[in-house]
Amino acid sequence: MAHQKTTTTQASTLQQLQTNSLLSLLNLNAPPPTIVSEKNALTSLGSNTTGPTVWKVLILDNRTKDVLATVLRVQDLRDVGVTLHVQLHSSRPALPDVPAIYFVSPTLTNIRRIAEDLNSGLYESFHLSFVEPLPRSLLEELASLVARDGTSEAIEQACFSKVLDQYLSFVTPSPQLFSLLPNIPATPSQPPAQGGEVSNLTTDLTSYYVLNAPSTTEQMIEAEIDRIASGLFSVVVTWGQVPYIRSPRRNAAEMVARKLNTKIRDHLLNATRTGKTLFAADGGGVGGLGRPVLVILDRNIDLVSMIAHGWTYQSLIHDCLEMKLGRVTVAEPQKKTKKSYDLTSSDYFWAKNAANPFPQVAEEIDSELTKYKQDAADITRSTGVKDVNDISQLDVASSAAHLKAAITLLPELTARKALLDAHMNLATALLAEIKARGLDELFSTEEAISRQTIQQILELLRSFQTKSEPSPTPQDQLRLACVYYLSAQTVSKEDTEALEKELTKAGVEEWELTSFRYLRKMKDVMKMSVPGAATGGTATPLGGGVAEGWGRGWGVLGNKLTDRLKEGGLDNLLSGVKNFLPSSKLLPVTRITEALMDPSSATSTSLTETDDFLFLDPRARATPASGPAGSRAGAAAGTGPEGEQKARRMTFQDGMVFVVGGAGYAEYGNLGEWASKSSRRVSYGGTEILDPSTFLDVLGKLGAT
Repeated sequence: MAHQKTTTTQASTLQQLQTNSLLSLLNLNAPPPTIVSEKNALTSLGSNTTGPTVWKVLILDNRTKDVLATVLRVQDLRDVGVTLHVQLHSSRPALPDVPAIYFVSPTLTNIRRIAEDLNSGLYESFHLSFVEPLPRSLLEELASLVARDGTSEAIEQACFSKVLDQYLSFVTPSPQLFSLLPNIPATPSQPPAQGGEVSNLTTDLTSYYVLNAPSTTEQMIEAEIDRIASGLFSVVVTWGQVPYIRSPRRNAAEMVARKLNTKIRDHLLNATRTGKTLFAADGGGVGGLGRPVLVILDRNIDLVSMIAHGWTYQSLIHDCLEMKLGRVTVAEPQKKTKKSYDLTSSDYFWAKNAANPFPQVAEEIDSELTKYKQDAADITRSTGVKDVNDISQLDVASSAAHLKAAITLLPELTARKALLDAHMNLATALLAEIKARGLDELFSTEEAISRQTIQQILELLRSFQTKSEPSPTPQDQLRLACVYYLSAQTVSKEDTEALEKELTKAGVEEWELTSFRYLRKMKDVMKMSVPGAATGGTATPLGGGVAEGWGRGWGVLGNKLTDRLKEGGLDNLLSGVKNFLPSSKLLPVTRITEALMDPSSATSTSLTETDDFLFLDPRARATPASGPAGSRAGAAAGTGPEGEQKARRMTFQDGMVFVVGGAGYAEYGNLGEWASKSSRRVSYGGTEILDPSTFLDVLGKLGAT
């Protein structure tokens, strides 16, 4: 069975690397064409596009459909010659003169359906690519089905292609954000997982539940660890370089780290015999300059970040709106319908503002609208029309030069206007949520949670019960209580009971309180991170107060939307909404990453914590079969079994952080901000990307067991 990976550059984002691999797959494993960004796509029409010569059909299943959905559009598929993409298990007509690319998961059900297609001769040729390695047993099953049906000769005549392992079993909704494809339930009673859509997962399918539930057997834990390591191996292969691996000890992160280390070492050992490797050559010296670092962490290292209320554009969207695989769905109450918007890296406004605080996003919308109006005014002034939509009515003979310039700019202006309208609608929906739930007050309280007392929290919860508007939902109040409980050094039994009492009065159901009670158990057995104290390293705490000038964004957004809303709805919406500048503190995951990648800037506390981390080098003694010289090269000083080495502080420019048990947008934004300030390239991901509500549900189910 063949392996396929394209050569990648270190400067590319993980999303770009995955996109290139997918385009190569769709281009029959030839170098992929260049995909033009959304902002420049229309301005470059007709400049250098040449249609592909091979048209083909793409066959997908539910999991691989989601892999493509986050990075490729329909137009991108057409650019590489894919005229039709269909589900594997759907009814499909025969197209005997068209080649077919199968990009599916390696399951027995899929193998049997592929054998049926081969037997029927549906397509001219068959190119089989699997999202993760195809087990030998399934490969033999495919061969036996083909031989049994007597179609081997027909397949040979039909140019049966290689079977390729693509190592793409993860999704990348943002340039440096990723999550593994979800687990497939083993029992028929459970619905199958649909790609990376966490909302379609039951809580007992999430890694955090599987690894922490008392009912989980040792065999189930081993299977889950192997699944996570296999998925992470796909990410590392797409990354293209063999990293050093660091992780804390005595938890699930260490188990994943050791399993992944073994997988990489086995591949490197096999590569010395075959001469074929999935990884690009890198600097194998003792310094970190030539190689990146992979930091594998356990979710229990910081639960607060998964529950707390965010204030950045992307964290608010993920928390307040319906977001799946980069697509946001917003309800339109006046029309009683829903509208969807795709937030991709080709969306220049999203790429620039996703990690910014929401008030700043409002200012950016105003700035972009002003630029749009100026550009539109320039066109209308030069052509003599009153509106850009009237350009088509120009007299071609008398305005040839102006018409040419207008036609060149008009598509780009139209695309910009549609994009800004989309973000305006998203901002309006977020404003409604902020106003209705009092998210600004919740955020400011949680930002200063380390300075809050139990009496202040109890009084705040009581005040919510007397308010008509804004009034946080019962779940919002539960999240606030959880954040306080995890952040406080000590909370007495009486105070804990008082918190539960106030939450019950607020409308929190008994089954929802199980999440709070589970955290009580957790805190009894482990030390929780305190977000207010996580301000080490290069970060400068700025507090949670109002920053001068930041309030302008609210008024700007209101002015631009007033004419779109009737009865003065927006003015009422904006009144009373507070504006806060988030403090520039490092969350625990970012603080640990700083200590491992830039130890000279980290605090002594962080360095002491990470000095005990496991240190694995998959390349250490990777080529012992090359003779005495190779053995000496592999046996580096301090090397132990399976490449384990004595921990040492090293500096890295490139890194990846993976959280076993789930990732969140709050950590993604915080880590990205640190990486930008420190001039480093860092990818971030987890077994799943969980919104706060889903994570609370997982905690609740654990508390009920």
